[in-house]
Amino acid sequence: MTPLIECTDVTKKFGDFTALSRLNLTVPQGVVYGYLGPNGAGKSTTIRMLMGLSRPTSGQVRVLGQDPTESEVRRRIGYLPGELRLDERLTIGQTLASWGRLRGLTDTAYRDDLVQRFGVDPSRQVRGLSTGNRRKVGLVGAFMARPELLILDEPTNGLDPLMQQVFLSTVEEARAGGQSVLLSSHILSEVERVADLVAVLQGGKLAASGPTQELRRQAAQRFHITFAEGEDVPLTALAALDGASAVERRRAEGQEVSLAWAGSPDALLRFLAGHRITTLTAPEPDLEEAFLEYYQRDVPGSRSSTAEEPSPAADPVR
Repeated sequence: MTPLIECTDVTKKFGDFTALSRLNLTVPQGVVYGYLGPNGAGKSTTIRMLMGLSRPTSGQVRVLGQDPTESEVRRRIGYLPGELRLDERLTIGQTLASWGRLRGLTDTAYRDDLVQRFGVDPSRQVRGLSTGNRRKVGLVGAFMARPELLILDEPTNGLDPLMQQVFLSTVEEARAGGQSVLLSSHILSEVERVADLVAVLQGGKLAASGPTQELRRQAAQRFHITFAEGEDVPLTALAALDGASAVERRRAEGQEVSLAWAGSPDALLRFLAGHRITTLTAPEPDLEEAFLEYYQRDVPGSRSSTAEEPSPAADPVR
């Protein structure tokens, strides 16, 4: 089965500046793919190339099995850019109708349903809309034609928590209907909820990729330990253990200790067997811990600058 997105050894340079370096990325059909990284990691540069708005310096980009600069490809994608430009002269309804004509949209029932879900008022003028309301218009435009592929860049920026939940439910519905989603976001909790696969970009290089659950398991495990009353708290000895990091008391002069542990916890458990403890808990790592761990690692050859190509102010249907 042909992947919907395939980047092969993609490098993008702007003069002497390398925004992306030998990126290999594959997004299969019918999944939500989380694309993570700090500002300047190269996410928007990648998305510009996926949308055919920029070409790689070297390597190959294929979307829906074709060169993304082909207009036929863009018609099959629902796109929400990081910065959304709307025609200030139009109402929301006129804006959505215009996008629908570009997409050849004939069934407007789903569009109208999305308008209701996101609380969009079609009669309102675009001029004066808040960032969140503009985002909602963009989301309706991206989803309304049920495209094979959705490319969403920071889609919940400016949305309130209720609308964030509406968005996540809509993404899950799209996946259930066989659509694929590339979701670039800084909000790790939302990616963790809906993403099947995750890629972490750092300094223009791919730091990690794989199933969301697998990346969570690879994150350093955090342990919370409560030593018995009167027991000396061995902070220094714990910190010296191979595999331990971020060792600290949870309260000043208290008996509770928190630490991160990489690898098998056998050595930690053997150490604790020599002490009196009352509780030992190990919450399951979340995606944020995994992301921070990968982000803090050095990626060989990564650039020192955090600048990247500016995101275009474009509509979600081009």
